[in-house]
Amino acid sequence: MFKDNERATFAVNARIMKFNTKTIHGGQENIDPAYGSVMPPIYQTTTYSQSTPGGHKGFEYSRSGNPTRSALEKSLASLENGKFGLGFGSGLAAIDAVMKLFKPGDEIISTNDLYGGSYRLFTSIFENMGIKFHFIGMNEAGNIEKYINENTKLLWVETPTNPMMNIIDIEAVSKIAKAHNLLLAVDNTFATPYLQQPLDLGADIVMHSATKYLGGHSDVVLGGLVVKDEKLAEKLYFIQKASGAICGPQDSFLVLRGIKTLHLRMQRHCENGDAVAKFLRSHPKVGNVYWPGFEDHPNHDIAKRQMKGFGGMISFSTKENTLESATKLVEKLKIFTLAESLGGVESLAGHPATMTHASIPKEERAKTGVVDSLIRLSVGIEDEEDLINDLKQALG
Repeated sequence: MFKDNERATFAVNARIMKFNTKTIHGGQENIDPAYGSVMPPIYQTTTYSQSTPGGHKGFEYSRSGNPTRSALEKSLASLENGKFGLGFGSGLAAIDAVMKLFKPGDEIISTNDLYGGSYRLFTSIFENMGIKFHFIGMNEAGNIEKYINENTKLLWVETPTNPMMNIIDIEAVSKIAKAHNLLLAVDNTFATPYLQQPLDLGADIVMHSATKYLGGHSDVVLGGLVVKDEKLAEKLYFIQKASGAICGPQDSFLVLRGIKTLHLRMQRHCENGDAVAKFLRSHPKVGNVYWPGFEDHPNHDIAKRQMKGFGGMISFSTKENTLESATKLVEKLKIFTLAESLGGVESLAGHPATMTHASIPKEERAKTGVVDSLIRLSVGIEDEEDLINDLKQALG
């Protein structure tokens, strides 16, 4: 048994914990000494009593800080082996904060296969503010350097990418970033820190749409950032406070709750993803199947090296390769739900061309493989036999 002082040390020093323990205890302290609440309480308050001007207990106003949000931010930092976590109202609000580190004339290099909302934010908001974006394939890390110039400030990476599941070598990209004094940000939403920890591979910023796997129950919208560098953290904390796109205490609580089963859920997502991907590849009415676990998947060896598993996200096209065939298939699904988003306990099916990636022009989508027949699956934690039978009946 821990004595009180030993328990506090164990809670703060998350580096001595294995990942599964971190999901429960990482970064967490007893923030409710009054009653000893096991879960961080929901501090549903906007402001905090002061004994004298400036005489407070660490919190003044809930835009700048809230105890429930602080508990979540410490948990996020712990999971990613970072030092500083920041919570936002959505994943896009977190990305928005990163973009506000830059000024007109700066240039950012991004993977060309990325979430449509990220693309829309970059091109429709920040390009109008004078920031230039280059969208390129990053399967070969060496391809990046020819786009770097004196104005380049950031490399933006998704891996696995959305929706084509392309794998980007984070360690190789980080070496390029450091050689040119650039920041490297990694959207780790698909992999989660259970499978991949980009800061350990050389990234400067990790972004999560915690709406997805971290929350895990399709009941909260929230975003997060994690960094190691204190000066970078100070800049981001200032943007968080000044712009105000913070997450509320109830949402923070829901994600904290979700994180506590992240390791259990991700194990099942990976197991079911493996079974579903192999079934799809064997079906005569399925065309291409995109899943990093296949040995012939581009950069499979990199995925094997930088990830602990291959996840539950799969994309595939129909053999007919038409919008009609894809539409007919998703309309027949009974256990998979046709819906936006991903990462919940329930299995979801999406049609990127008309849903998540509709904001990307068709010709640009086609260049990366997002054809009209492409279907993206978020494989949940149901029984794998039921999931396969559902796909089997839908395929006909």
